[in-house]
Amino acid sequence: MARDLTRRALVGAILAGGGAVGALSPVRGYLERFAPLTGSAWESTERETETVESSHGNATVRYDDYGTPHIDAENEDALYFAVGYTQARDRAFQMDLQRRQMRGRLSEVVGDATLDSDIFHTKMDFDGAAQANVALLEDTEAGALGETYAEGVNAVLTDDPSAIEFSLLDYQPDPWKPVDTMLLQKQIAWTLTGSFRTLRKALVADRLGKAAARQLYPDRFDHDSPIIRGQRAAGSSSNGSAGRSSSGKHTVDPGLVDWLSSYESPAGIGSNSWVVSGEQTKSGLPIVANDPHLSLMSPPVWYEMNLRTDDVSVRGVTFPGVPFVVIGENDAGAWGFTNTGADVIDFYRYDTRDGQYRYKNEWRAFDTERREIPVSGGENRTVTVKKTVHGPVIEREGSRVGVAWTGLSAERTPQAIYEYSHSDGLDDMLKSTEKFDTPTQNLVYADRDGNTLYSVTGRIPIRTVDGKEVSGAQIFDGSAGEGEWQGFTPYGRSSWEGFIPFDEKPGVVNPDYIGTANQRIVDDPAHYIAEAYSDPYRGIRIYDLLDRRATSDKPIDRAFVKRMQRDTLDLRAQALVPPLVAATRDADDTDELDRYVDALDSWNHRMERDSLAALVFVRWFEQYRKATFGPEFRAAGLDESYFPADWVLQHLDRESRWFGADSRATVMIEALRAAVATIERNGEERYGDYNTTGAMDHPLGLEFLGYPAEPTDGSRATVNNYAVENPTGSSWRMIVPMAGNSQAILPGGNSGNHFSPHYDDQLQMWADGEYKSMSRKLRGTPTYTFERGSK
Repeated sequence: MARDLTRRALVGAILAGGGAVGALSPVRGYLERFAPLTGSAWESTERETETVESSHGNATVRYDDYGTPHIDAENEDALYFAVGYTQARDRAFQMDLQRRQMRGRLSEVVGDATLDSDIFHTKMDFDGAAQANVALLEDTEAGALGETYAEGVNAVLTDDPSAIEFSLLDYQPDPWKPVDTMLLQKQIAWTLTGSFRTLRKALVADRLGKAAARQLYPDRFDHDSPIIRGQRAAGSSSNGSAGRSSSGKHTVDPGLVDWLSSYESPAGIGSNSWVVSGEQTKSGLPIVANDPHLSLMSPPVWYEMNLRTDDVSVRGVTFPGVPFVVIGENDAGAWGFTNTGADVIDFYRYDTRDGQYRYKNEWRAFDTERREIPVSGGENRTVTVKKTVHGPVIEREGSRVGVAWTGLSAERTPQAIYEYSHSDGLDDMLKSTEKFDTPTQNLVYADRDGNTLYSVTGRIPIRTVDGKEVSGAQIFDGSAGEGEWQGFTPYGRSSWEGFIPFDEKPGVVNPDYIGTANQRIVDDPAHYIAEAYSDPYRGIRIYDLLDRRATSDKPIDRAFVKRMQRDTLDLRAQALVPPLVAATRDADDTDELDRYVDALDSWNHRMERDSLAALVFVRWFEQYRKATFGPEFRAAGLDESYFPADWVLQHLDRESRWFGADSRATVMIEALRAAVATIERNGEERYGDYNTTGAMDHPLGLEFLGYPAEPTDGSRATVNNYAVENPTGSSWRMIVPMAGNSQAILPGGNSGNHFSPHYDDQLQMWADGEYKSMSRKLRGTPTYTFERGSK
């Protein structure tokens, strides 16, 4: 290699497809020459006992057979110092990358390719909201332990982060601060609730007409499987969720909407969960099941921990950079989450003049601040952060929109999560959940006393126009004060008085069983909750499986719950394959399709890796979407990201305008021809040729840091959830019976260090629908021992 070759040049060569990609040995050799941090990235996996000084007390860390740290400490300060240290050893680059993204500082280390992302995140000022969180939690346990956790992280970052990516990008991370943890809390909330759907729907209405927008983006999907069935929410009324539009025609700029849509929640974000009472189980005690569906990547979004002091014993997963177990169990009970889909973001237009906006009866100056975005290898960019009383104003190429989002206020969620670890039963969980301000989630819980719980978490705003409650699915006139949230203070402390009270949100104490899969929460809520929910396929299927079992003579046990989590029946296929087969059989000149139609005709509609029919269906469905919506959308200047939900496509009338001059049958057949052409061109023979874990990339896009391509089962519409096209899916599968051992699995491995045996040691098990124990298995000497005054 040339003397002046830098690590960044090496990355450029790898990204450009250089020969180093194909073999790890040359890459390792190159990196050893240039590593600034003693080359310990590849030595860090050869663990011997290391003694670490801690001013907070004694602790030990033992890793089990899957790289899960089991941490025992004499007190919580010592515990969370060790948690910080361990997370930084295992996931330092991931932690740094995520805080950089949210702060708008990616370009500082990777160049101008991420400049647009940095501009968006800077304009939203998530960092300002995180600073408000630090101030609010200063006198709480979560705030104090966040300080201790940061000390543990910095004991690694200031010494040797042991991550190959820091060497690749030629930089050393800044010290970790408590605000960084709060910033990652904002990232979690934004990932789950940040949506620009209202703006996209408004643009569709502008381009295709209001009737088309209502049909393609309905406020309610027609199905009979809401989360809470057979009842109305507490305090509900027949018109509680009805809304009226604010005055005026609010057009939106397509360039601005397209740009903003790049930074909202990824498509496919969702989750499954259910809790079953002891009345239905073999043991007579409840079972909790949860598999959150988030972006899948290497390393995974979750980090597993098993923590214990004399006062607390908790195990489960957290997000790297967050000290407390988010989903898991303690000695009293277990909890899990799915996304509610609640509408907690609003948009405003304003009357403006030079540097000012009109608010009610006065002109006010925008709150503005100039910030510089450093750009590695390029010119730094100066960005103007602009705010109103409602929140940030996002401007791009002469267009602007005001944004209010609940996560931009200080919130108490870290304290609620901390308290979950200490909860001693149902009453404790309910009290702590009142503090869970963001994001809005479906909480399921069970305890070893036999209690079960479903509750909606998070602050949900009540909007009013002219004193009447309205839907949030519209662009409000911010100058007139329409739709604003009473008691909301962006970048400060909110009183939240204009939000749905905790006891008026949907919930059920001690349900017999309840299932959540991001579908509609309840048929008749007391207040507007959301403008739309996810496709209900998983929710329908979960209730179908639970109902059948509950009415049989067989009790529910862990084996049955596993089969539910691994269920691959695709209700889209069940509905659409019969008319597709019939249309093709009735048509002329389709002999070349016979092999594929025969496979579909005899298929059980399960998305399994060895199935030819599953491959044909998934390829056909995407072609069917394009053939149905593509012509009109392209003519209107709208790309595929504006296509409606699968449920809408499935339920189009046979004479729908979207089939154009052709019949539905003709569109179906032509989509099948296109699908078969793709299959034959790619040489695919089964679903597993397409549906592999190879889509789970590393954030840097480096092939050798990604995962191997293991075939797996499931689709975006099945309970066993995997959307290879994004990719998103089951980011953590967990089953916790109140009698017996808990089991779970990660899609990859618990370590973020490429050379660790735990980088991807759970991947094959995850792909095959297998599980591992969450129990404490302590063997041998500790990997890390934390002692007072030691060096």
